[in-house]
Amino acid sequence: MLDQHIRQKKSGIILYGLTPPKANNTHEEVQEIAARQCARLEKRPIDGVVVYDLQDEAERTESARPFPFLETIDPAMYATAYLGSLSAPSVLYRAVGKYSKEQTRTWLEAHNKPDCLSVFVGAASRTQKVSLSMQEAYALKRDVAPHLLLGGIAIPERHMKKHDEHERVVRKVEEGCAFFVTQAVYDLEASKRFLDDYVALSRAKHLPLVPIIFTLTPCGSEKTLAFMKWLGIHISPLVEEMLLGTEDMLEVSMAHMRYVAKMLYMYGTSKGIPVGFNIESVAIRKAEIEASIALIEDVKHIVLNKA
Repeated sequence: MLDQHIRQKKSGIILYGLTPPKANNTHEEVQEIAARQCARLEKRPIDGVVVYDLQDEAERTESARPFPFLETIDPAMYATAYLGSLSAPSVLYRAVGKYSKEQTRTWLEAHNKPDCLSVFVGAASRTQKVSLSMQEAYALKRDVAPHLLLGGIAIPERHMKKHDEHERVVRKVEEGCAFFVTQAVYDLEASKRFLDDYVALSRAKHLPLVPIIFTLTPCGSEKTLAFMKWLGIHISPLVEEMLLGTEDMLEVSMAHMRYVAKMLYMYGTSKGIPVGFNIESVAIRKAEIEASIALIEDVKHIVLNKA
């Protein structure tokens, strides 16, 4: 059980990230999309499914969004109504700033169960207007839903610029977060530096080392690469040159993801950190989605064999 693995701080957790269908889809279209997603994940060695709660991130950057933003179905409703055939539990993202205090209270009351898992997501930028702050959401969760297993977001690549991502994570642990899912990771050194500082600060504060679940995202086209960079995923010039300089960007990207997974698993677990992985595809191209599904098996092999 995923909730037990997290509470027991086990390494090797494998999740798969899904974006709910667009809100303007018909019921029949949503059913078809969900059926395809469930069929792809059937019998795959995953411990859970991450269901994202998207928010418009236009204020985060001055760059134009490569693809238009469209509202998606509520993650909790999508998981409950359409993903029931999956045996794996859902980890529900919740962009807390989108919802009022009363909406959040009602949602928390409905999910106040030990086997319910959620990840609170903050505003995309400091200028974004929110209905509820992260601090208010944490406080409400403690009062209303003490049994809900709560996770947080970590962005290791931000650590190379601000050098404080470990402090953000530790503060969230003190607020009640029991695990973290990262933004997609392409910069291995940034993640290792983050882990170093996270361990040091946690030990200084006598806090437990909670699972850090790194997100892996294959990239198979220049459009996908541009979108990933727009999302804030840091791709070093060397890796970008490697991706753009090959005739098979997807396979090179997959090889890089396998290397990153292997190195982070060995590095993190050697320091006593429970390390896991969340695999996703930010693209809707069939080849990239299928590659992300294949990556599940590759990562499972890594965590079983450390190779």
